Amino acid sequence: MGDGTEAVRPDRRTILALGGHEFSRRRGNEALRDYMLALAEGPEPRICLLPTASGDPAEQIAAFRSSLGGLHCRLSHLSLFRLEQEGVGDLARHLHSQDLIYVGGGSMVNLLAIWRAHGLDRILRSCWQSGVALAGQSAGAMCWFEWGITRSAGETRLAPGLGLVPGMLSVHYHRDPDRRRGLLDAVAERAEPGYGVDDGAGILIRGERAVLAVSARDGASAWRVEPDGRGRAREIDLAPAPLPSPRPAIDEVGADVVELRHLRALRAGRPITRR
Repeated sequence: MGDGTEAVRPDRRTILALGGHEFSRRRGNEALRDYMLALAEGPEPRICLLPTASGDPAEQIAAFRSSLGGLHCRLSHLSLFRLEQEGVGDLARHLHSQDLIYVGGGSMVNLLAIWRAHGLDRILRSCWQSGVALAGQSAGAMCWFEWGITRSAGETRLAPGLGLVPGMLSVHYHRDPDRRRGLLDAVAERAEPGYGVDDGAGILIRGERAVLAVSARDGASAWRVEPDGRGRAREIDLAPAPLPSPRPAIDEVGADVVELRHLRALRAGRPITRR
């Protein structure tokens, strides 16, 4: 105050957009889960699941609670399809009381229509502005952007999101070539940038700016896609930071199994491949 300057306060608006993720012990999922939890403040953060995009399936809710249940956090979920059974009360109060809100995958178009019917589009924007961290995968990642490359109606197309983050997002980027092509075409046509994110990878957004890419699987990455000035689009690999897994995944191939495969390949005269 003495020199007339004010300290710049850090922007607490946080979004973690995941290309593909599930609450299981398959490769990369627990590493992304732990990274997500580290974004939530407090010794026992409050985490709420919004499984709206898939119709609030019991399996997704059970997997969420199983994966996070043994950790130091307080869990809740909000089923908009079964509000009369939830006992949550005031939706805005409940969501504003959370440290992190996780949105599952499914139909982006249906997700946003249902949110708007219940006023959650306004509530979630307010939560984000007040510092509640937002995270999600697939539709639960694209919904925060201005546009998402969705397959909610079958064919790949551009659909409007909540617009918290400028630009476009495409998920399952290399697993679904149509989504990748849809983003490249949209960036070239609109001359606006976007992002493509693989399953097992994510982009951390502070305020309205992507500040870091992360990856929990070998080969999983994230790209910034920009117009090249000649009517086409170019991809820039964001070189994501690798995330360590807290324990071996259930689909991890052990060293003994790899060695046995190599021996069998040598005896059969086949080339050795590493996975």
